[in-house]
Amino acid sequence: MSMAGERWQVRTQRPIAYDVVKTPGLFAPESTALLDWGRQGGRRFVVLDANVWHHHGQAIRQWFGTHGIQTHFAVFPGGEAHKNIDAYQDLARALDTFPIHRRDEPLIAIGGGVLTDVAAFLAASYRRGIPHIKVPTTLMGHIDAALGIKNGINFGTSKNRLGSFEPPMAVLLDPVFLGTLPRRHLVNGVCEIIKLAIVVDAGLFDMLEQSGAEGITTAFATPRSRALLDRAITGMLAELSPNLYEEELSRRVDFGHTFSYGLEARHPQRLLHGEAVLLDCLVSSVIAAQRGLLAAEALARIFALVEHLGITCDTEVLDTELMWQSLLDRIEHRNGLQRVPLPTAIGGCIFAHDITRAELHRASTELLERLTPTHESSLER
Repeated sequence: MSMAGERWQVRTQRPIAYDVVKTPGLFAPESTALLDWGRQGGRRFVVLDANVWHHHGQAIRQWFGTHGIQTHFAVFPGGEAHKNIDAYQDLARALDTFPIHRRDEPLIAIGGGVLTDVAAFLAASYRRGIPHIKVPTTLMGHIDAALGIKNGINFGTSKNRLGSFEPPMAVLLDPVFLGTLPRRHLVNGVCEIIKLAIVVDAGLFDMLEQSGAEGITTAFATPRSRALLDRAITGMLAELSPNLYEEELSRRVDFGHTFSYGLEARHPQRLLHGEAVLLDCLVSSVIAAQRGLLAAEALARIFALVEHLGITCDTEVLDTELMWQSLLDRIEHRNGLQRVPLPTAIGGCIFAHDITRAELHRASTELLERLTPTHESSLER
């Protein structure tokens, strides 16, 4: 700290250090991986997704009992409909009745992206910050939602409008959870991998073409599909790590996250996050092709991959006005510029600041024609 005249200047840096660790058999009785973070024994406030509780609750309860850890289990209903202030307050009340040390008894979040977002926001704000550990149980969590330091809840009709940046103590990845996921939720995560491959990593795109379908069929249990998963995680962390606090707002990982917000918010019971992101990626890719930025062969390859993986897009939710309003909201979020990632090749992109409503409508119309050649519905609502 220095002083000059009547101004006191405070300048400091908060170090960020956490590990993302593959921990197969995390809750096997003999596993001690989770004991590496926090006070030995002690207490843990554990937030679990209801589906995780159903499939893995007995093993998880037994693990904490075996290791003599006093635990409060808060079962969270999960799903986008519960990513709100009410769910946050319910968890806060439960936490407030279960005293834990402020620094060495971390909150543990076990579930999908919605759960880890809400639980991490609780950890960031309770007593102005307590440590937390993320154990993502969905593919989306493994390769995206749980890897960074963002957290938050939806507010009004806006996604993630309330939140913060708070690093976890650790992110622990156990592939056993993927084995109980329905196919749709595996595909949901694959959509985020497609996003990364299109604008960041051509090699990852190749791997999706070669073993993406195998990964969906086997819940990423084969060597080839596990290698694909590892490359996606490595690529995502490489994008996030230099910019954890999003000081730079032109982010390649925002590909697929411009027009999708409006669609996902309007249709929370119909669209999963990755499904909305994929629609956005395809619309953005068509815009790039129509601008002459993306070769026709590359665009065809993107659509061929989606078909090869057996992904069916819900084209009935496409709505030009809704997507345009979403773009206007993103301009505010991105500090006055559109900053829309548009692919220039498989594995590369530029940022556009001048997309028009008419251009968005043309691209949406072409997308609708490509995915449903005999469509009759209108994009104008």
